Amino acid sequence: MMGSETHFSFDPPPPKEDLETLALSDPLSAVDPPSDGSDPLLHSTSPSSSSSSFPDPPSYADVIFTPFNGTTSAATSSSTSPDFRPSTSPYLRISVSDPQKEQQDASTSLVPGGNTYVTYLITTETRDLGRFGVRRRFRDFVTLADRLAESYRGHFIPPRPDKSVVESQVMQKQEFVEQRRSALEKYLLRLAAHPVVGRSDELAVFLKAQGRLPLVRSVDVASRVLDGAARLPSQLFGEGPVAAVGPEDVGQPAKGGRDLLRMFRELRQSVANDWGGGRPLVVEEDREFLERKEKVQDLEQQLSTASQQAEALVKAQQDIGETTGELGLAFFKLGKFETEEAVYESQRTRAADFKRLATAAVRASRSYRELNAQSVKHLDILHEYLGMMLAVHSAFSDRSNALLTVQTLMSDLSSLHTRAKRLEAASSKIFGGDRSRTRKVEELKETIRITEDAKLCAIREYERIKENNRNELERLDRERRDDFLGMLKGFIINQIGYADKAASVWAQVVEETSRYGRERD
Repeated sequence: MMGSETHFSFDPPPPKEDLETLALSDPLSAVDPPSDGSDPLLHSTSPSSSSSSFPDPPSYADVIFTPFNGTTSAATSSSTSPDFRPSTSPYLRISVSDPQKEQQDASTSLVPGGNTYVTYLITTETRDLGRFGVRRRFRDFVTLADRLAESYRGHFIPPRPDKSVVESQVMQKQEFVEQRRSALEKYLLRLAAHPVVGRSDELAVFLKAQGRLPLVRSVDVASRVLDGAARLPSQLFGEGPVAAVGPEDVGQPAKGGRDLLRMFRELRQSVANDWGGGRPLVVEEDREFLERKEKVQDLEQQLSTASQQAEALVKAQQDIGETTGELGLAFFKLGKFETEEAVYESQRTRAADFKRLATAAVRASRSYRELNAQSVKHLDILHEYLGMMLAVHSAFSDRSNALLTVQTLMSDLSSLHTRAKRLEAASSKIFGGDRSRTRKVEELKETIRITEDAKLCAIREYERIKENNRNELERLDRERRDDFLGMLKGFIINQIGYADKAASVWAQVVEETSRYGRERD
């Protein structure tokens, strides 16, 4: 029996960008199937006289899934980041915020039109001093990184964010500033979490000193090279022990450019080590370190592979979530069409089932999106450790440079002693001695004395860097074990939890539409 055509209310399908705010109906209150035992999709019945068969949608909170690690958001505060360990740091909280553009004195600007820069508010909270804040620009971060690299050779110092001029030109200004703000905050958190750097005077001054940063700025490479070039003639042709490397200079690598003669000597020593065929007077004999260095290189390769696979997983989960959401929207449209064209009760029942399926698909899509955010949070530890490999290589480079300095000084001493013996032997053959040669011998002895002192300082620096490397490798193993365990636990718990949620959503749809299977049997 045909009845009059009635149009039932059905929420129109929202656009894709409105998927997050889509109102979902409660499938448990949907239209009941006909009670006469007939197939609702094959036999017509009289239509319902009211549109109230579609229930009111539940609240938004009912369909948003809570993360399974006890938090309420995928984003975590900076103080709970794996990079920040408050138990080992004197700082309770560090944040970088409020970027502001400021005007620079035009007389001090080297680039025409480049007299503006951005400063960031750094807010720090400690147990003793409470909360305080300072403003710093990116150049201050560069100065801090240079001072730490000079003072803590051999330590795994977290690398600072790069100064990318290209990105600042290509990206939107606000986007670039926000990206840099986030990177600088992570950088400070990693420094504060370091057991040695976190308690350094340099970091404390950077975070506490008001006004202009009192740390001495690094001299640019061009200025250092010019300074070294100016000293080179006196080192080559000057009188006295001016060419000798002083004890105060061996604490830093020769690659800085201030002492070109030393840099050339160490370059010659490096070539002799690799191609000379002879064994240097001192070599790296710590077998344990060499074995651990190889393991670190293997770890870097494994981290690179795992990081790539993690990115592929996140991309796949994102695609599944988006596709599932689009499927839900498609079924919403199909259900709307069935509702508008409905004449029989079976058509309205079919429309309600489409809406049930669409609701489940949208819920599953939201679940995938939330799961993806949690996966990124947990798997990001792989990317963090891969970035830390730069600091590890830098610390190993400090060790190699220090050893090269010791090798060069010992080789120089051997040459100086040989020259002194030859001059003494030649002078002794002349009756009454040769004043000129005697003076040269005295100068050589003074050079030998200075070089001996420099060698002792270089050996102490080398031993200090070796000890720093050993402590840092132990810390890396210990923290990596804890961080990877936390990553695995969090990732697995979230995968299981969201899989159960998705399964329950689809199981509910199966239960609500199970009558089709029973009727077919």
